[in-house]
Amino acid sequence: MSRTTRSSRWPLPGMILALAILLSGAALPASAQTSEPARPQTEAERALIAQNPGQWEKLTPEQRGRVLENYRRWQQMSPVERQAAQRNFQEFRSLPPEERRDVLRGLRQWRRLSPQRQQELRAAYSKFKGLPPEQRNQIMQRYERFQRLPPEQRQHVMENYHRWQQMTPEQRQQLRQRFRARRFRKF
Repeated sequence: MSRTTRSSRWPLPGMILALAILLSGAALPASAQTSEPARPQTEAERALIAQNPGQWEKLTPEQRGRVLENYRRWQQMSPVERQAAQRNFQEFRSLPPEERRDVLRGLRQWRRLSPQRQQELRAAYSKFKGLPPEQRNQIMQRYERFQRLPPEQRQHVMENYHRWQQMTPEQRQQLRQRFRARRFRKF
């Protein structure tokens, strides 16, 4: 699927503000969820707000907190990280509306995960990226087949997976041997 990117570029602070507004429906970090209104702490933050006074006034206190938190993260990024963030944002903007909703839903789910679970998923993704291309393709094909299953079959597969996860290595090995023995009897 080819995506066209828009030729217009937002000024950097406007992009950050727009991204923060887009993501404002997501859960806020605990530090930003105070009853105290979000206030800029640096000259750069005050300049950001001054460039977008009308938009700033329309934001809720929670959204303002999100904008300032995102801006602080932006300020701490390296130039390479900023470029990657800009590319991701441009790609996001080019998505059809239903895909943007899916991305935002996924982001909200990610933010609800515990830091430990996020780290586990990052590690699994790094491992996946390190696989040879043919193995990655095979995994993606299996995932796509899984996604096409009717909901009841997907539920059954997930139940089996959870049972598998609860087994000891010895139990797994015994199950593999029984499965292989059954397969050979069919021939």
